[in-house]
Amino acid sequence: MTVRTTRLDAGVRSALQAVSAAAGKGLGDPGLAELVQIRASQLNHCAFCLDMHLAIARRDGAVREAQLDLLSAWQEAGDDVFDARERAALELTEAVTVLTDGFVPDEVYARAAAHFDAVRLAHLVALITAVNSWNRLMVGRRIPPGSTEW
Repeated sequence: MTVRTTRLDAGVRSALQAVSAAAGKGLGDPGLAELVQIRASQLNHCAFCLDMHLAIARRDGAVREAQLDLLSAWQEAGDDVFDARERAALELTEAVTVLTDGFVPDEVYARAAAHFDAVRLAHLVALITAVNSWNRLMVGRRIPPGSTEW
């Protein structure tokens, strides 16, 4: 694997960091924010972001170990692992990340809207969009986990 170490422009990096921070803060649930970012990073095969967000989730204790262990199989995990709100957020994360049909299905959006007010839902979608941007920037340049050269 060839690492493409061209540094990300400071202005782009700062802008994307600001979007990520604002979206996460507006969501108002640091644990859920980490679950969403980890799940999108799993789907996008972004080792850099997985490494970073798993470390944050463990360090801050905002996410239970059982959730981290079972996140890739959240749909099969019991309700005692992921509640309805978390499931709705993870389903929306997958729909926004994959966009298989070119759009987010109405029923997926409606399930999320049942658990989040309009402002928090907008922040959730913004957070999903931001982590997908980070994933693409890191995967596209093959930035390895733990790298400081990005």
